[in-house]
Amino acid sequence: MIRVFVLLFLVSSITACTQAPAPTIDRSPTAQARVAGPGEYVVKRGDTLYRIARDNGLDHVELAALNQIDNPSTLREGQILRLRPAEQPAPAVATVATPIGVGSGVESRPLEGAAPTPAPVQASGTLREPRGGKEPYSDEAYARLNNQLPATPPVAATAAAPAEPEGTVQVEGIVWAWPSAAKIKSAYNGSTNKGIDFAGKQGEAVQAAGDGRVLYVGDALAGYGKLVIVKHSTDHLSVYAHNSRILVKEGQAVKLGQKIAEMGSTGTDSVKLHFEIRKQGKPVDPTPFLPKR
Repeated sequence: MIRVFVLLFLVSSITACTQAPAPTIDRSPTAQARVAGPGEYVVKRGDTLYRIARDNGLDHVELAALNQIDNPSTLREGQILRLRPAEQPAPAVATVATPIGVGSGVESRPLEGAAPTPAPVQASGTLREPRGGKEPYSDEAYARLNNQLPATPPVAATAAAPAEPEGTVQVEGIVWAWPSAAKIKSAYNGSTNKGIDFAGKQGEAVQAAGDGRVLYVGDALAGYGKLVIVKHSTDHLSVYAHNSRILVKEGQAVKLGQKIAEMGSTGTDSVKLHFEIRKQGKPVDPTPFLPKR
């Protein structure tokens, strides 16, 4: 009897020892799924490496390398992928900062008529190098030069106080005045003279015949010497040739009567001002555009 009891006790002990313990659930924070942070992506059902890369502006090879993925088919739902290297900061949204300046609120402008800073003297001693080789004067040569000049917006004509004793006159929307008080040496004839020649003295003032903007300064046209061209409107230009000294720069706004140059004999055999008015690129008689003397 005792023997049977001992046998039953051993069997029950062995059975209790071989049973697995009841499972426990780890509810600590480390056991919970990690939430994707900045620069990371959680793989969803149906995602492919190529689609994830495309949607995030990456190459699929780059994305695989970032996450050490050898086989794209091993993606798992819920897997977190890095979209950029860990040390790379998140891209900032581009913004344009507008600086707030602190000043007196007074706008600084150059004085009207002030002579510009002289151009540096070249080795040859001339004020500036010409834009290109000189060529004999012709309407075709002038037209080519005019076509090479930079386009400038038309300058609206505004009434101005008379700069000459003879006064001013408004023609075709522009207020005009004589460019020089010197005596007329040769008038316009449309063939041998396409403008008006003034017989003046060396250094005598050459004045803008109207409000406008300096379109050209240079000596690229043979026969014109040091030349200034002023644009007054879309259709109207004025030309001032043979100057000894030029006092304005290309692009500079000028006023009616403003001194823009000094008379000289460059490109000719005597001191004079050759003055033209060109309408739509063609020389016209300046007399109807100027006040009566």
